[in-house]
Amino acid sequence: MRAGADARAVAEGRVFVGRQRAVQETQEVRPGDDVFIASPASSPDDAVNVLVRTGDLVAADKPAGIPTIADHGGATGALVARVARALGVSPSRVHPTSRLDRDVSGVVVFSLTGAATRRLTDARARGAYERRYVAIASREPAPERGTWDAPIGRAADPRLRAAGGRDAVPAQTRYAMCGRAAGSAALLAVAPLTGRTHQIRVHAATAGAALVGDRAYGGPTRLTLQSGRVVEPRRVALHAARVVVPDENGRPLVVTAAVPPALVELWSSLGGDAAAWELSTSCALG
Repeated sequence: MRAGADARAVAEGRVFVGRQRAVQETQEVRPGDDVFIASPASSPDDAVNVLVRTGDLVAADKPAGIPTIADHGGATGALVARVARALGVSPSRVHPTSRLDRDVSGVVVFSLTGAATRRLTDARARGAYERRYVAIASREPAPERGTWDAPIGRAADPRLRAAGGRDAVPAQTRYAMCGRAAGSAALLAVAPLTGRTHQIRVHAATAGAALVGDRAYGGPTRLTLQSGRVVEPRRVALHAARVVVPDENGRPLVVTAAVPPALVELWSSLGGDAAAWELSTSCALG
């Protein structure tokens, strides 16, 4: 038996032998090996919205439902591969300088040169890599603004993270409530000061304000409105609305991505004020 039983799946990076991704059709499979062939998460031909292109950086608007980099659903549908196709370059030339979870949307900045990678890595270390997220929380945080600073480590499930989990490292997230809706839901402005896996989602859940749609961290995935209508969000209510990084001349490069209609409609259906979105993307934090 060979992993090449599904040649297209191998080419798309969707075949795994144990925990290793199969990279060629003729890869040998031994008796007892676990072989997993994932279904394609989405069409690899879907267009990507390139927001900004400079000499050595490119920023794209990641939709919810696709990974930033290759995961179990394959490589060709990931954002990095789509950006590479849009630019007409090899994916090996496109390096994400931050990542968004599969079910989170918004700005992702990619470096195209080693110098750009080093510049943005240094910017992160200096606190000059700014990120502003907007989120719909299931509960109002208390206090209404402040900094979440619980260290984050690995959870029992290796795919997840936990406050105070195994090998926990420092993590800081600034937040402010910008609007209220029925059932105690709240619109939040959020700025992570560190870059831990699932940081905002873990911190919000730990504070008792798990994000709507975030099943992994206790967020509601089925909401009953005052009218009796049931809403079932199909994504995590978290969006990277703005990123500021230094360009090749050291000047701030501001990249923004509009809040997706699905989140705007969700907030509206909960009775939230549309004006809160503008506050969430512009208010000062810290």
